[in-house]
Amino acid sequence: MGEQSGNVVGAVPRDATAKAYLEVKYPENAKLKIIPFCFNPTELAFAKQTTFAEVPIPGLTSPPIQFVRGASEKLTFDAIVDTSDDMTDVRVKYVDNIRNLMNVAGAIHAPPVVIFHWDTIHFTGVLESLGVTYTLFSDEGKPVRAKLAIGLKEFTTIAEQAALAKKQSPDVEKAYVASRGDTLSGIAEQAYGDPAAWRAIARANGIADPRHVEPGTVLTLPRLTTEPA
Repeated sequence: MGEQSGNVVGAVPRDATAKAYLEVKYPENAKLKIIPFCFNPTELAFAKQTTFAEVPIPGLTSPPIQFVRGASEKLTFDAIVDTSDDMTDVRVKYVDNIRNLMNVAGAIHAPPVVIFHWDTIHFTGVLESLGVTYTLFSDEGKPVRAKLAIGLKEFTTIAEQAALAKKQSPDVEKAYVASRGDTLSGIAEQAYGDPAAWRAIARANGIADPRHVEPGTVLTLPRLTTEPA
């Protein structure tokens, strides 16, 4: 049997060295800005996926794939919250505050955006999932310890993505699978930001008619070392 503290068996006081916490980023005027954890997580699991589509070209045993889109990164971890040192209700002190992060905040008409902080780890996202398991109770049945299974989904604004993503990369050779209606000038505009760069694509692929590209054609988008002519 564990140590006793008050009328609770196995009491675990809050770890004074715990540094992990959630910060509410949006809305900026949130009443509760910081939600601390009683203990640092023992594990953090990050997961990210990208979506590729296979291009069906007859006669190929291994069809080329084309990037479609990325997906939001996910962070999952377990956290322990405990109030057995002062015997307050763990739901009121911790669980409800975290659960409320899944409610719509009137100022932004969406659930709050939070940042998970722990030393050099900073993850901005929204609370996608929350599982609560109560593991310790007072004699009256009041929960004083809970295990939280927390899932955060990455949040970035379009402006932030535009600033970080390098969508135009004329210094890197790439492959492109043509779709119906594609023209070399349109592909050049998308790849290089300059429709006049169609000539470089035509030369690299031996194409005579830049206005018509057969759907399914795998094009080489060459590395541009000089300004498009």
